[in-house]
This record gives sequence, C-alpha cells and structure tokens, in this order.
Amino acid sequence: MPVHRPAPTLVTALLALLLAALAPVPAHADPGGPTVPARGSAYMGMGVPSHDGQSGTPRTGLATQTEGVDVASYQGDVSWSTLLSSGVRWAYTKATEGTYYTNPYFTQQYNGSYDVGMIRGAYHFATPDTTGGATQADYFVDHGGGWSKDGRTLPGVLDIEWNPYGAACYGKSTSGMVTWITDFLNRYKARTGRAAVIYTATSWWTDCTGDYGGFAATNPLWIARYAADVGTLPAGWSAYTMWQYTSTGPTVGDHDKFNGALDRVAALANG
Repeated sequence: MPVHRPAPTLVTALLALLLAALAPVPAHADPGGPTVPARGSAYMGMGVPSHDGQSGTPRTGLATQTEGVDVASYQGDVSWSTLLSSGVRWAYTKATEGTYYTNPYFTQQYNGSYDVGMIRGAYHFATPDTTGGATQADYFVDHGGGWSKDGRTLPGVLDIEWNPYGAACYGKSTSGMVTWITDFLNRYKARTGRAAVIYTATSWWTDCTGDYGGFAATNPLWIARYAADVGTLPAGWSAYTMWQYTSTGPTVGDHDKFNGALDRVAALANG
C-alpha cells in the first residue's frame, strides 16, 4: 500500500515551530525583564532615575543660577515661547547619537530656542561600543554640533553616561573609556576651536573611567543628579558649570541650572 507522507510545506512548518519552542529566549525579550530601547532613542539623563534615583529638587537660596532645559526627539516640537515666559534662558538639543542617528526635530528645537532669544547648544549621545571617539566627534560636528562665535551658541556637549542598550560601560575598561573620551574631545576641539562640555553622573564616571580627573582643567562639567544638591563631583572638578536637576519639570521635563547669572552663560557661548 502507498505510504502517505505530510506535504513538504507542512513538515517545514512543524520543524520551524519545534525549533522556535526549543530556542533560548534572549534576556531582553523576557516579558518580565528590562526592555532594550530602539537605537537612536537615548537622551540626556535617560539612566539617572534607575541608577541614581530621584530625591528632591534644588534647595532655595542657592547662589545665582540661570534656568535651562535640554530636549531630544521624544519631546517633538517644543513650545519655546512658553519656556521663555517661565524663565528658561538657555537650552541644549540632542543632535546626534553614535554615527547612525540624527534628531528629526533638531531644526525646530535648535533654531526655535534661538529664535525666541535663548542661548542654545547641541549635544551628542555617545555610544563608545559602536565607533571611535574621533569618528563620533566628526559625525556630531557635521550634523549640527558645530560652534560659531555669535554670542548665542554654546559649545557642544559630550553626553557620556549609562549605556541604555547594553553593558553600562559599553564593554570598555576604565583606561579604554578614558582613551575614547580623549579622542572625542581632541577631535571636537580641532574641528571647532572649543573645548566640549562633558555631561555625566558621578557614579557612572567613577565606575566607567576609574574617576579619571584629567579633563577638569579644560572641559566644563555638566553634572546629572536629581536631588537637593549636586553631591560629590567627579575627580578633578571643584565646581560644576551646569546641573541637570530633574526630569519632571513643567513644559519640558529635563531642567537644568547654570552655575551663574545669564552673563556667565553668554561668556561660555563667546568662549
């Protein structure tokens, strides 16, 4: 008697289902585990709440400070006139990430803040595990991160913090991370004539650079800490230039203090 065999397409489908059932489930796909965001979606301070927490807002009575904001694509078109009316006087916009992403809202955000009278700048979200520091500095400068001495444009920012896509220190040793940052800063200075600002959190800096203190003499510090004060600063810096103090502010969540009056913001813009 003839033997009836399943059609090849049915056999193939059954085998595929069996293999899928037996295959290990990646950690990032675990419904009960952390979700890895899409590349390009990172923003300044993304890792602060989960790693350092949030414990209040700046105390009153601090020395003269000037309010600012930082924005990225997830905030879309920003109401700059509303922010200006609320007392915000300076702003930074995410321009780039790695060498694979540019902010689609960059023009509205970067030019919009300038058009209402704010002093503005651009920042780069670093991904040291994808390409070299000098390569990423070039990408940043070529896609909005440049500088001009118009009195209203701040130097670019290297946003170096926890990796939202994998290992916190991007798989680098502390010396390897310092080398990567050095390469970025050197290329940015060569391309623009300005020393880039370093945005980071003390706990990340300690873990991932070994609390390296060699950049403090030349690169302004933008510290991230969502608390009543800035706490301990990374090695080398005796003072901060800017402080990101909350991610839950009005109109735009990410709010910052410049450590000085508005004329000091303008002085940083002028170089």
